[in-house]
Parts: sequence; C-alpha cells; structure tokens
Amino acid sequence: MKDEQIIALYFARDEAAISETDHSYGTRLLALAKTILENRQDAEEIRNDTYMKAWNSIPPVRPLHFYGWLAMVCRSLSLNRLDWLKAKKRGAMVVSLSDELAEILPDTHAESAADVLKAKELGERINEFLRKQPLDRRRIFIRRYWYMDSVEQIAGRFGFGQEKVKTDLFRMRKKLKAELEKSGYIL
Repeated sequence: MKDEQIIALYFARDEAAISETDHSYGTRLLALAKTILENRQDAEEIRNDTYMKAWNSIPPVRPLHFYGWLAMVCRSLSLNRLDWLKAKKRGAMVVSLSDELAEILPDTHAESAADVLKAKELGERINEFLRKQPLDRRRIFIRRYWYMDSVEQIAGRFGFGQEKVKTDLFRMRKKLKAELEKSGYIL
C-alpha cells in the first residue's frame, strides 16, 4: 500500500493504518530502534510506541515523507529510552558518535527559544552541506550519524572497504567544520 493510502487510513481513523504501517515499515523501524538500544525487546516496544505516536498525531499532522517522519519519531523515542535506561553499555555507541561530531558541532542544548532557533538553523546548515556532497558520501554520513550504523555495517551495505568509509567520514567532518566556521559558528 502506498504512503498516501496509509495516511488516508489514519485520517479515517481506521485501525488498519497501524497494520499497514507495520507491513510497510515495521522491519526498518525495528532495525533502527535495535541499533540504538541494542535490545530486541526494547526495540519492539519503541516500534509499537512509534505506531501509537503516529495514531495520536495523524491527524492533524500529514507527513510529507511518511517513512522519514516515522524514522524521526522512532529515533527520538529510542534515544529518550536510552537516556532513561542510563546503562553504560547501551550508551557507548551514542557517546562515541557524539565524540566524533563534538569537534565540529557547537553545543545545541536547548535552554530557550533562541537556543531552539539556533539548533534549527544548525540543522539547516548541515542539510545544505549534505545536499552538496556526492550521493555515496551523503549516504555514508546519514547511515553513520542518523541511523547510527557502524563503519562495518556501512561498508557492507554499500560494498565499500572500511577504510574508505572511515576516510570519507573524516573528510566530511573536516569539510562540515569548515562550512560551519565559514557560516559564523564558533566551534
């Protein structure tokens, strides 16, 4: 079933929307949550929580890119769960990814409306940077820092060597840092 049809089921308050969402995207959402949480049971709960959030948000929300919206919800719920669990083993990957980007991204902890606006502007700058990158590099960057895939997983997914993935990530972080500094961010 196409995304527009699934969203129409949500708007009609038809419970089949949940099963169609699961049929179309359940496996991908589960994999995303499991990558972050490293626990299948927690990941299954997050997948179900994602469906609940979709049910409660649509309507009035009408996502333009349904899977992207679902993935954003799933990722956010997973990271919130990870914070709640506060287990060192489960947090290690997120901490290591944060460390990789810490050198090039300013602190974006939202304390006020101005901080939220700054974080949104930063997101727009990163998106502009990514749009300028070759497709392969953009996919590598997104798989690493959005989906939290390991270097090994990325290499396997795209048929690259691990060294190529590491090198591309290093070069992109360096370029992104230069772009952000050029845009006036103090890093």
